[in-house]
Amino acid sequence: MSYGQGGPQSQWDPWKPNSQQPWATGDDGRTPDWAALAEASETRNRRRRLLLIGGGALATIAVGTAVAMAVVSANGDDEANKPTSSLPGTAGLPSASGAPSFAPTSAPPPLDPKEFISSKAKDTAPNGPDLLFPGTQLTMGSAVYKKGPKADSTTCATGAAGTLPKILTANDCTRVMRVTYTKDGVAVTVGVAVFDTEAQALKVKSQAADNKSIVKALAGGGVKAFCNGAICRSTTNSYGRYAYFTLTGFTDGKDVTTKDTAVFTAGDDLAKFTFQQIRRRGEAQASAAAGS
Repeated sequence: MSYGQGGPQSQWDPWKPNSQQPWATGDDGRTPDWAALAEASETRNRRRRLLLIGGGALATIAVGTAVAMAVVSANGDDEANKPTSSLPGTAGLPSASGAPSFAPTSAPPPLDPKEFISSKAKDTAPNGPDLLFPGTQLTMGSAVYKKGPKADSTTCATGAAGTLPKILTANDCTRVMRVTYTKDGVAVTVGVAVFDTEAQALKVKSQAADNKSIVKALAGGGVKAFCNGAICRSTTNSYGRYAYFTLTGFTDGKDVTTKDTAVFTAGDDLAKFTFQQIRRRGEAQASAAAGS
């Protein structure tokens, strides 16, 4: 009589709970095949390791894909396809809060140099021919003019000619300073008339705008007499409380014509220099007042 034939033979799996190991009974006289059992166990272990490694890799890929999809979904399909240049600029970003604020301030306006040479009350610095026209020569561009005689008088009529003496006197001129410069046979006398106010100087400028109101040519100190009966070129202008004039001619006594460009250039150079010197006088006094 045999036992155990009433049902199917049980399968033993060392990794499955409640499975039964096929131990042979003492009736058949067989022993377990230990080598076969060990080989089967190793095969199952190797399969389990492969499944675990493959499953971990698939899980990592799945997580990475999920994160990427989440980022794209957060931006939206349209934003994801936009180039970098279409992204919002810094102007669209929120600004930092709590920035310090300062009350608006304004610096005092700079002092106007002209104010200091437009009236006797403010124009108080020392003055004279050697201060307005310093040195022994004048360089304007490539031209060099040699400084000659000078004159200074509070009797303004003595430094004027034609109809200018009457105009100066009528407008209460207080001083006339003159200096003569020469270059290559051309002589220029510069005359500067001083008044108490700018309005007086402007009036003289307007009244002396003719060919008959001229400064008197100043000769001497090696400079021959010029513009004595000869045709010469004259200019008239004013700045602040100063009216200034030029008279330019040839030292050999010949008349000036419109073709004599050297005469016109010399007169213009000296008129420009005179204006610059009067303005510098105002700048120096404005700077001194600002620093006090």
